[in-house]
Amino acid sequence: MRIDSHQHFWRYSAAAHPWITDRMAAIQRDFLPPDLAPHLGAAGFDGSVLVQVLQNVEETRWLLRLADEHPSIRGVVGWVDLCSDEAVVQLDELSQHPRLVGVRHIVQAEPDGFMLRDDFLRGIAHLERFGLAYDVLVVERQLPEAVDFAARFPRQRFVLDHIAKPRIAAGEIREWRRHLGAMARLPNVVCKLSGMVTEADWSSWTRENVRPYLDAAIECFGPGRLMIGSDWPVCTLAATYEETMAIVLDTVAAWSEDERDAVLGGTAIRTYGLAR
Repeated sequence: MRIDSHQHFWRYSAAAHPWITDRMAAIQRDFLPPDLAPHLGAAGFDGSVLVQVLQNVEETRWLLRLADEHPSIRGVVGWVDLCSDEAVVQLDELSQHPRLVGVRHIVQAEPDGFMLRDDFLRGIAHLERFGLAYDVLVVERQLPEAVDFAARFPRQRFVLDHIAKPRIAAGEIREWRRHLGAMARLPNVVCKLSGMVTEADWSSWTRENVRPYLDAAIECFGPGRLMIGSDWPVCTLAATYEETMAIVLDTVAAWSEDERDAVLGGTAIRTYGLAR
């Protein structure tokens, strides 16, 4: 089974989605399951993991309702207030839904040191009990902190989003590669091959620009700890769904069947506990 491990839906409003700036006008509209369905089918994918974009519990409830209505949504990575005393209450409620498979906080927008705050660490410590993965969303400069953070929870499943957002447009790779290697040495961390086209120059990227970062992620994590993800519809700022997915699909085409199956679905199924 082939799984797109990272995509989003939203009903757009400027107030709710201030991160979608005027530079991103192309995605200042609603994106819903019928919009994604033809792309999944054309690319040969059986379903997806739907990931939160708003930091409120009501959006997570809405995403889970979408999962009830659309079987192609194999799992939901939602949001709870992990820094709050209400974290356990929220987790207890939301985890009753079988499609909730993980939690994410938009750490890339937080100040340095956020992941090592006592209240956040207490919240993360609850996730194992509820059987949930945690998606690590950071930018390159936060990667060393993310390594320290993930090392504190050796039994927690972590998923590194967007290969930690290296500065592809600037051609910077050395420090990112070093810290990515440290993250990969933690056996409880897997990595999403996603988000690369939007870290490159949106209007002039080429596969040659992206390739060194893709190769580094493959070298660090190996085929068995990687999963393909589109980051649709955000990816459409720089490429179509099909162009985005083809970067990884073409790379793994010559791999062994087991390696290819892991990247295209097996790692996501295992890490998130998705129903086949």
